[in-house]
Amino acid sequence: MAQGRVTITAISKLEGWLWDTTCVGFGARRQTNGTFYYVRYRHGGQQTLRSIGRHGAPWTPDTARARARELLRVVAGGADPFAPALGGDTFGVVVDRYLERKRGSLKPKSFAEATRYLRTLSAPLAKLGLGEIDRRKIAVLLGQIEDGSGAVSRNRARSAVSAFFSWCITEGLLDANPVVGTAKASENGSRERVLTRDELRKLWRGLDAGPFDDIVRLLVLTGQRRNEIGKLAWSEVDLARKLIVLSSERTKNSRAHEVPLSAQALAIIEGLPRRKSTDFVFSDNGNHDWDRGKARLDGRVGIAPFTLHDLRRTCATGMAELGVQPHHIEAVLNHQSGHKASVAGIYNRAKYSDEMRQALQRWADYVDKITQ
Repeated sequence: MAQGRVTITAISKLEGWLWDTTCVGFGARRQTNGTFYYVRYRHGGQQTLRSIGRHGAPWTPDTARARARELLRVVAGGADPFAPALGGDTFGVVVDRYLERKRGSLKPKSFAEATRYLRTLSAPLAKLGLGEIDRRKIAVLLGQIEDGSGAVSRNRARSAVSAFFSWCITEGLLDANPVVGTAKASENGSRERVLTRDELRKLWRGLDAGPFDDIVRLLVLTGQRRNEIGKLAWSEVDLARKLIVLSSERTKNSRAHEVPLSAQALAIIEGLPRRKSTDFVFSDNGNHDWDRGKARLDGRVGIAPFTLHDLRRTCATGMAELGVQPHHIEAVLNHQSGHKASVAGIYNRAKYSDEMRQALQRWADYVDKITQ
């Protein structure tokens, strides 16, 4: 194989190989579909030949030679520059391995919680390579979780994701934990936010047309969680009985839940278009750009910062102020606490269907009254 300095002139006359004399290991080769630049090196006792790229922008003899020198410096440091990147597996794939490893060592409840935080709440990370996930992506995810499920869920998800990444480090998949440096939410302050009457009026009047705004309307009127409405499917809507029917797989506490629809909530759903391509009500795949939608909404309504989860608390508080009984509110929220916790929850199996419908209708009428 010929040797000499790889230049534009040499490239134009090249037939076959030309190995550069000023950068040992850098070469060029004329092929039927163009001229390509290569780097050749020995690593782990094996000779390796890799293409840098085809001649033409951005690759010229000078830029390709500079790239070859960068790669050869990596080799000189003892690494293979073309080895699979650290953390190349996707988050979702490695989470599956992690959960399988943890299945035998965690109690069933703890395992179910870890699965929920890592598979369901962390779904936006599923297709990202481990090496692609940095602190900013984790911070965005935690913000989305807090917005949709509250501060407690944010903090528990943060702990679960951090434990997962710590395990990845012990397995040699990563060098650092991207959760380190992200903030925990203040659980007490966040859980107390309830929109005032004036704020609720401004919010409702600031809602526009479109899926995100319709989701917000239903969050206000039903008091359900963000993903329970955002991922709503037509197969979960019983128009004849005026219900949203959620399976145990779709609720936070894994308890099937039927949500009575007020006349106002039913009118919103009945006015939505159906698409033949999907069963989801609000999007093709049930996913939404929550951050962008919320930012646009905030810009229109101009009230103190709030999360979508605060609408759930606002609905519950509003019903209480209208005289709805606490156990009926808990039934609306699908809470297994308070009046239905412990032994009371075992023996009190009443669904309170009629009382839930009356409570939500009373609340919807109140919202109508203050937003006219």
